[in-house]
Amino acid sequence: MSERTAPKVGPVSHDLTTVPLSPPSSTTGLLEVFRRRYLLRLLVRREISARYQGSVLGMLWSYVNPLSQFLIYYFVIGQIMGLHKDVQNFAIHIFCGLIIVHFFNETVNAGTRSIVRNKSLVQKMALPREMFPVASMMVSAFHVGPQLLILTVACVALGWTPDPVGMAAVVLALVLAMAMGTAIALLLSAANVFMRDISSAVNILTNLVRFGVPMIYPFTMVEERFGSAAQFYLWNPLADAVLLMQRGFWVGSTDHPAVTEATNIPDNLYWMSFICLGASLILLGIAQLVFSRLENKIPERL
Repeated sequence: MSERTAPKVGPVSHDLTTVPLSPPSSTTGLLEVFRRRYLLRLLVRREISARYQGSVLGMLWSYVNPLSQFLIYYFVIGQIMGLHKDVQNFAIHIFCGLIIVHFFNETVNAGTRSIVRNKSLVQKMALPREMFPVASMMVSAFHVGPQLLILTVACVALGWTPDPVGMAAVVLALVLAMAMGTAIALLLSAANVFMRDISSAVNILTNLVRFGVPMIYPFTMVEERFGSAAQFYLWNPLADAVLLMQRGFWVGSTDHPAVTEATNIPDNLYWMSFICLGASLILLGIAQLVFSRLENKIPERL
């Protein structure tokens, strides 16, 4: 029987210059962020873990902080200062606004700093850089959960029962704040790379947000002061989001929900909210275009 001869193998080349280059895959855009959901989940978990690292209470702080704010507003503004005695359950009224304002402010502030804070990942990993502002928004959304739980318990104690329209209003309120906050965070996160003063200026400006929404004052005060011009107030998406949140929780916690809704919730709130949502989504698209124009310059400026 003849022996089989092994095939001759030529010398293996280790010269990488002979390997054909292929164009890199697209790693930009908000759609690419959600295609890489695994990386997004890792970033969100990393941000949450870093926030409570070394803490004794850990995640319980996400309940303690909003609960303390609720009690402060209830006792200081409602009981001690006695403001807005004509607004029933004023603590619920103000806490509804506080949830939206805190969600928006935290999304914008953390999103503005997100790229600079994660510059090592931006420089070393091929991933959509929009992922960092989006992850900041999702971390902020994570902390909305404990606040909603505290608000729900307080409202139930006052005799509140949920209704479909009110729950739809709450969802629309959160989507409004999410879209607007993400759009602004996306724009400012890129701008902060080129001018680091942006994050400090944003931190100051977001302190003014709570005065531009019906949180520490009712919408009826706006109508009394500005009359028919109060309709322009509803062009503010965050003002609409606060009113929607109050429709979902505060209105149902009062003695006469139908009267409260008729006197404190504008008739055109819902269609104005959808218009503002459309405008927020357009702004999000513009922010994506601007971000993509600046994206290639981000690593070298970091």
